[in-house]
Amino acid sequence: MALRRSLKASRHVGLAVHTGIAGLSIEDSTRSAPEPLYDLERATDRIRAAREAIDHSGTGALLTARCESYLVGRSDLASTVARLQAYAEAGADCLFAPGISTREEVDAVVKGVAPKPVNLIVVSPWITVSEAEALGVRRISVGGALARAAWRGFDAAASEILSKGSFGGFAGPRQDLDSIFG
Repeated sequence: MALRRSLKASRHVGLAVHTGIAGLSIEDSTRSAPEPLYDLERATDRIRAAREAIDHSGTGALLTARCESYLVGRSDLASTVARLQAYAEAGADCLFAPGISTREEVDAVVKGVAPKPVNLIVVSPWITVSEAEALGVRRISVGGALARAAWRGFDAAASEILSKGSFGGFAGPRQDLDSIFG
């Protein structure tokens, strides 16, 4: 069964990299409540299969391995670092533990998987780029945070029109969209 699942991961990664993508992530979440994470053996087999597919393709796509433990309610830092170390050994290029949210957690993950680079997702203002860089983070994601910030502005402007009949939310310099989007 594990071999079949690894072959499935290998096949899907092989198809994906041939589209020209620059990189992809393999998660260890099962998306199932009773066991929210794949057992470590299966999770590392999936990383190994993805690595082999990328190497076989010759595309050089970046393989990021994600430990979803913090997202599924298993916020055990030592276990998270151990899983990420196993993923690094299985061939991941970059390691990612979405949900870590303290400088101490970031420091432990970066040190635990060194010299492999770590991706950090930042969706609230708890750290700066320079602070993350000083901790050794080499890649930052923002997920949907930029879209949420844009929607907050949209909602505030629309609410003002509805409640006051005014357009103060439109104040400020107008963006030249042609220069932005070419």
